[in-house]
Amino acid sequence: MQGVNLRLRSAPDFPEFTKIRIAVIITAIFAVPSFAQTQPSDHAAHHLPQSPVAAQALIEGEVRKIDKEAGKLTLKHGPILNLDMPDMTMVFRVKDPAMLDQVKVGDKVKFAADKISGVITGTSIEVVK
Repeated sequence: MQGVNLRLRSAPDFPEFTKIRIAVIITAIFAVPSFAQTQPSDHAAHHLPQSPVAAQALIEGEVRKIDKEAGKLTLKHGPILNLDMPDMTMVFRVKDPAMLDQVKVGDKVKFAADKISGVITGTSIEVVK
């Protein structure tokens, strides 16, 4: 029985045009996804940037208690979408203590709230007439 002659060959040199084709293909593979994300047909591309206050919808609520010394307001409110909260009654710290002078217990209000320094805070309030 004859022995098997295994010879390792070095990889053949690719012609220059083949190297260019490979480079073009690799570039196209990585360029297409980034190009697709910047097209005007992209849904987010046609929206104008909004300020954080404009992006928040006002929440309907009713004033249940006012604590001026603590700078807090108790509201029975509808869902707060930006905080992923269902309707409930809860206490809010207010961003500006002057907000507490704008309302009285029993008032129907519309307000905005956000998490500021980890604390849920009323950022604006207006009495509904």
